[in-house]
Amino acid sequence: MTKIVVIGNGMVGYKFCEKLRAQATGGDFEITVFGEEPWPAYDRVHLSAYFSGSTADDLMMAPRSWYDENNVDLHTNEMIVKIDRDAKKVITHTGHDYDYDKLILATGSGAFVPPIDGVDKKGVFVYRTLEDLDAIIDYSKKVKSAAVIGGGLLGLEAAKAVIDMELEAHVIEFAPRLMPRQLDSAGSATLQSKLEELGIKIHLSKNTKKITGNGKITGMSFADNTNLTTEMLIISAGIKPRDELAKDSGLTTAPRGGIVVNEFLQTDDTDIFAIGEAASYQNMVYGLVAPGYEMATQVVNQLTNTEVKPFMGFDMSTKLKLIGVDVGSFGDPFGELEPSKPIVYENKNSGIYKRINVSMDGKRLLGGILVGDASAYNILLQMTQNKMPLPPEPEDLILGARGGKEAAGAGVESLPEEAQVCSCENVTKGAICSLIENDGVTKVDEIKSCTKAGTGCGGCMPMVNDLLKHQLKSMGKAVKNVICEHFDYSRQELLDIVKVKGIKTYNELLDQFGQGDGCEVCKPAVASILASTWNELITKQDTIQDTNDRYLANIQKGGTYSVVPRIPGGEITPEKLIVLGDVAKRYHLYTKITGGQRIDLFGARVDQLPDIWEELINAGFESGHAYGKSLRTVKSCVGSTWCRYGVQDSVSFAIEVEERYRGLRSPHKLKGAVSGCIRECAEAQSKDFGIIATEKGWNLYICGNGGSKPQHAQLLINDVDRETCLRYIDRFLMFYIRTAEPLTRTATWLNKLEGGMDYVRDVVVNDSLGIGDELEKEMAFMIDTYACEWKEVVNSPELRAKFKHFVNADEEDASLKWKEMRGQKIPASWG
Repeated sequence: MTKIVVIGNGMVGYKFCEKLRAQATGGDFEITVFGEEPWPAYDRVHLSAYFSGSTADDLMMAPRSWYDENNVDLHTNEMIVKIDRDAKKVITHTGHDYDYDKLILATGSGAFVPPIDGVDKKGVFVYRTLEDLDAIIDYSKKVKSAAVIGGGLLGLEAAKAVIDMELEAHVIEFAPRLMPRQLDSAGSATLQSKLEELGIKIHLSKNTKKITGNGKITGMSFADNTNLTTEMLIISAGIKPRDELAKDSGLTTAPRGGIVVNEFLQTDDTDIFAIGEAASYQNMVYGLVAPGYEMATQVVNQLTNTEVKPFMGFDMSTKLKLIGVDVGSFGDPFGELEPSKPIVYENKNSGIYKRINVSMDGKRLLGGILVGDASAYNILLQMTQNKMPLPPEPEDLILGARGGKEAAGAGVESLPEEAQVCSCENVTKGAICSLIENDGVTKVDEIKSCTKAGTGCGGCMPMVNDLLKHQLKSMGKAVKNVICEHFDYSRQELLDIVKVKGIKTYNELLDQFGQGDGCEVCKPAVASILASTWNELITKQDTIQDTNDRYLANIQKGGTYSVVPRIPGGEITPEKLIVLGDVAKRYHLYTKITGGQRIDLFGARVDQLPDIWEELINAGFESGHAYGKSLRTVKSCVGSTWCRYGVQDSVSFAIEVEERYRGLRSPHKLKGAVSGCIRECAEAQSKDFGIIATEKGWNLYICGNGGSKPQHAQLLINDVDRETCLRYIDRFLMFYIRTAEPLTRTATWLNKLEGGMDYVRDVVVNDSLGIGDELEKEMAFMIDTYACEWKEVVNSPELRAKFKHFVNADEEDASLKWKEMRGQKIPASWG
């Protein structure tokens, strides 16, 4: 039996053990693994989730029982201090020694700490282990501000932790831009703008000379003679390979750190391998999990005499969500490795930057950068890695289909069989398709279980899902689009079940047609279905709603809520304006006029909401549903009432339309507009439904939206009268509610609908399915049963009692902090 000793029980060390046990029985190898930390291996990739509610157990790669069940002798809290290569032994800090035949060095890396004067002061931390995080959380309770040294991947993850702890956040970066290894100047500027919107203060080109304070940190001094006041510092400026043990045992290490290995991951000693962040191959240390897993795989293959291929480096493309902002960098992001032509799309208003580098002959994609919208990352990476042909107009890859054209670029069906779909586990398209075709796999969870695809960073899951659907469809099988693991039904099927069976509660639906206890995916989805079917007060089932719907108000920064009353058509009397002003003054609320012709009131405590609503309701206001997946606004111009160009009364029609569909619950939010002439001042063609006046009546446009992916609405019907226009909107909205997936805007719904606008027109206008009357009756029910949700709460002592910060006490939240900006209050951590 071969004795294997693994030094290091991080993600890569664990993955080595998992892969070795998967390929060899306990009789072939005796595995002993040592970890310095008290826990088994945990997921460092998602470490920042620890600050937003995840526990150490949630982050575990596997429980301790896994090691016992797989005959892996796990030693935690035990450090190897010496390797005796002659005797082939390792010695622990407790003096025990263990024999080995093959030694695996998976010692990983530690935090790089720059040699700064004062770095040993109290309140200075590194961001690397769970123990580090516990210390940071404990210290954060005593301070109000924190700075992070490092504007790269690790530093921005640490900045997210600072935000999650509700502290004033600063990021200090030595380079002139954030993420200098992944982003160019324009992409970095876009990311910086998005982070600054969140309240993070960015300090670039800063060389920290000294950490000031008497015993504990009170500030930082920089080489440019500027200073920053801060009460806490997190150093997350990079990694330093843990190679000291190897160096002490006489193994060669690289000048910039790391244990030198050959293409078979062997050190100078052929019985000792190094993998993960501890290894240096051709003077390169790989700081991502995917190359570490690949190294582990190749060593396992050598030990088990499986097909061995040399490790020749690894693609360092990466896609992350940094503090809620999608960031992707793939291939040759800067276009430096060979002559190329960059194609750039930049939208500073929505915070999106996309760059692709195309070969000079226009035939190949070489790399690129995505900030703000990285939805195309997976397919663009595949096109780069597999040298797939570009569309005739390569810009379509980042701009999308325009002018009625088909979507550009190749889909998963065009990928070669050897295309690597999951880089963490080296799972190819061919392996996944073979599993579906030959082993009868029909669910994503089964693919994950069999191949481990998606169990690393998780970035490949959209492509895995697309592959499953494509392969099943190509085999002539129906593709089951279930809502989640707790319901073996699609949203449309659940909606039909709710209607036919008369089901009124989530628990009733789960008991009869589901399994388990439900999750954060199916609960709000079912809540939306129930609301769209029965139009009952959503606070009666408040535990399945998200926070906004639960309290009938949008939660804002700092934990307060916004109050947004409905102002149909933007028309408001002076008396109502005075009431809004009085309420804002009385409750000291921040006020803002929106682009949707409403007045927002920000900064209300949860316990104040019913009192504020009561005053507004008494003045004739009602809920504006700004918190719900429902109708938000119907914007209007002044139309023929005042405008010399107006040909119809757009204000009256907008008010009628908004009051008709107010409170209508749907898969996603709905916005409408009515323009009084073709000058289109209400911007009706950027809405889910838009109405534009003509000399003969009204043109109806549907399925447009603004936001990060703006799309013009398309003409459904032209020159119809008022009643006909409303009838077609009734049908369109109810058809959308019936058939759309959860959280799908009308524009996306139309894009995915087979037959597109022609099909919708057939259903809505031509009544090709014969359901027109049924859709109209369903809408009539919604209109007849409408009730203002605010008013229902105000008039119900039982519901009103739910609106308080503490479940067991009536005190207000004392942690809320404010400061002033332009004469109004804002959260203290903002700006």
